[in-house]
Amino acid sequence: MAQENQTMTLAEQQATLVNVCKLLLDEDRLKILGLLAQQACSTETLVTQLDMARVKLHLHKLAEVGLVNQRNDQGVEAYQLDRQQILRLKKMLFARAETPEAQSPVEKELAKFVKQGQLVLLPTHPAKLLLVLQWLVEKFLPDVAYPEREVNELLKGHAEDHATLRRLLVDHGLLVRQAGIYQRPVSR
Repeated sequence: MAQENQTMTLAEQQATLVNVCKLLLDEDRLKILGLLAQQACSTETLVTQLDMARVKLHLHKLAEVGLVNQRNDQGVEAYQLDRQQILRLKKMLFARAETPEAQSPVEKELAKFVKQGQLVLLPTHPAKLLLVLQWLVEKFLPDVAYPEREVNELLKGHAEDHATLRRLLVDHGLLVRQAGIYQRPVSR
């Protein structure tokens, strides 16, 4: 885990945390971490004290996510808990989300309906609906012909189905439809 959490995307952070959690769901790995939290140990010491067979495999997996690191003590390979990595993971997991820069009134209003680039709620108020639709139409380049299949792909993943969104964009004149081909007018 060479990246610092400042350079990781939210998805990368979540994936890292999920991987760590999956590793920690194994009782043998937890026993290993418990011993390593007390002191550095060699593989042989861990095998002897814990009476388990696959210590090397568990150590390798724990080292992959940076929970333990390996050092060499007078020619003997020893493992220890990586306390710095534990602190980084703790910060990543429990850090408050960064407060965004001051937003314009339009951005604040849009943020009520759009989270992480996805429409989560379709407003019923006409002015707010138009604001959301204007944000949504930005996915389309002006004067580019889009077959319905591509329009559907661009509108997938939102709280509302793509057919409703497509119809609303056409009804509000933000997209023009002719013979199954959609275009965003240049004047918009």
